[in-house]
Amino acid sequence: MFARRTHQSDSFSKHRAGKATSSKSKRSFREQAVATKKVERTKTQDTTSPPIGSTLTSPIITLCVGPEQRLFAAHEDILSSSPFFAAICRSQFLESTSKRVNLPEEIPEIFSSVLEYLYKGDYYPRLLHNKRRNTWELEDTETRAGGRGAVESTVYHAGSQQALLKDTLLYCTAERYGLDELKRLALRKQGLQSGIQCSTILASARYAYANTPDNDSQLRAHYLALIIRSRSTFKRSGTMQMEMETGGKLYDDTLLCLSSSSLCLPRLTGFGTYS
Repeated sequence: MFARRTHQSDSFSKHRAGKATSSKSKRSFREQAVATKKVERTKTQDTTSPPIGSTLTSPIITLCVGPEQRLFAAHEDILSSSPFFAAICRSQFLESTSKRVNLPEEIPEIFSSVLEYLYKGDYYPRLLHNKRRNTWELEDTETRAGGRGAVESTVYHAGSQQALLKDTLLYCTAERYGLDELKRLALRKQGLQSGIQCSTILASARYAYANTPDNDSQLRAHYLALIIRSRSTFKRSGTMQMEMETGGKLYDDTLLCLSSSSLCLPRLTGFGTYS
């Protein structure tokens, strides 16, 4: 299901974001958010509110995901933090007896990360804040004790018949589920990836355009900035001309940015360096 990532001459980045050697100076994305909002929560919290963890007593929902109907289970209150699932839980589509939801179009690997985010506030590999460098980094999945091992940056998408960037798939899934914080997290993590082939970048950009609204100002702009600022690398790869020949909104926006790059390109962080 996962595609193998290779480092070839047509990759748009050669360097990974650095990793700090001291774990004491790092905070996870969730811990950083909790620390920032702790005072606000204390001031606004209703003393009659249920204690943290009480949602784990809510009914269990069974979710059948993907064409192979892989089974997942989650608490109804946890799922309901997504407007998408909150509507399902209130609707006739969720039978009171079976508590079962079918999601045949979803990718199990992506949905697993969504559930991990809903329960833990992040998904593997975690995003860590290095206080010494004041930078965000992905945890060292290969060497940290108890880690799950290296994680591929791409996931095979049957509809596209090729591997796409996992964080882009998560961003678009979060768009459908109404999870804005997960969108921001996925976008930040994608900015820390490196060594991705140009063909994968362009295919992921096409998918992003097809699965985000026209007023999306984050993921689409991120891809445009990457393509324009690294256009020499894309040109050498031979994939850019093929992409432009297909036309579409991505083609139109790319031409617009090429004609006025100083005005339309946002500041792009992460993704290493470009040649």
